Amino acid sequence: MLSKAMQDAINEQIKNELYSAYLYLAMSAYCEANSLPGFAHWLRAQSQEEVEHAMKFFDFVNERGGRVVLHAIDQPPVEFESPVEIFEATLEHERKVTAMIHRLFELALEEKDYPAQVMLHWFIDEQVEEESNAGQILDTLNMIGDKGQALVMLNKELAKRGG
Repeated sequence: MLSKAMQDAINEQIKNELYSAYLYLAMSAYCEANSLPGFAHWLRAQSQEEVEHAMKFFDFVNERGGRVVLHAIDQPPVEFESPVEIFEATLEHERKVTAMIHRLFELALEEKDYPAQVMLHWFIDEQVEEESNAGQILDTLNMIGDKGQALVMLNKELAKRGG
């Protein structure tokens, strides 16, 4: 059974994961409106992945006899200056999520909640991948800039991401 502290912390993380989904969906909408369908596709797939993360936490709470309590989700930003700004924000956001996951793991250690520690290992590994992916795209954007043929090529490459 989950402790109240762990249950409350995971419920907060469910909200955070759903906010991440909402943020990436807002970014996707911006890209779609600005004729960057490949970027929009990549960000929409990222949004769907964040919903899956929220559901992993949701299922974990239920499997452990806890109670999921959903919290209000803030509105994400809807306007961005460029694809570079979007991926700077993406990388910064993923770093914040990594810190959140680390705090959850620290709580699981304090509580000696071994099942939570095992589950959170998956998220720790996932965050390494999330930061790496966002960082690589940002590095590419910084090399090629926000305009021109190279941006069109990157847009086509991002459209290949599977859901």
